This record gives sequence, structure tokens and C-alpha cells, in this order.
Amino acid sequence: MRTPAGTECPHYYEDFNRGRAVQECRLIKRNPSSLPWRPADCTSCPVPGIRRANPSPDLRLELGIYHRFGLFRRKRLEAHCLRVDCTVANPIEACERCRPNVQGL
Repeated sequence: MRTPAGTECPHYYEDFNRGRAVQECRLIKRNPSSLPWRPADCTSCPVPGIRRANPSPDLRLELGIYHRFGLFRRKRLEAHCLRVDCTVANPIEACERCRPNVQGL
């Protein structure tokens, strides 16, 4: 679905049908320790770019919004490979152990 920033994101949801006004990021909604999502958070979100570059179903992303110095909102992204059960340092590329399999596609 197209975000308020204009990019396609699989985790964004909106519903304005018949008077409803629902907008949410389901990736941030899954994180209970995160601050609430705002539509302006989509402008600098790295998730749509990561999903376009690496559409692997084994890549699990976790995104949270936290206060920085009490004033600024900062996004913290963590990526995990479910196939190998490891943390992915660069989520745009595949997991270090899964990379040879992904390049062969």
C-alpha cells in the first residue's frame, strides 16, 4: 500500500472507507516498546527500500521509534534471518550465510 510519503510499503495500512480514518504502520504496532506511529514517520523510513532490495520471506524486520535526547524521534531497525536464526548486519543484502542462495535466484 502507498504510504503518506508516496512509497510502497507492505507494513502500512489505511482505511478511509465510509467515514473511517485508520492509518497505521503494522511493523511499529507489533513493537510494544515503541512510541506511537505518526504519518510523518514514513518520510525517513528505511523499510520500503529494504523490502524492494531484499524481498526474502526469511527476513524478519523489527522497527521501533524512540526518543533521542528527549526531543527527537529516532527509528531503530533490527533485522533477523529466520532460516539461519541470526542477526543481519546489512538488511539490504541477504544474510551472510544465505547470500549464495539468494544470488542464484
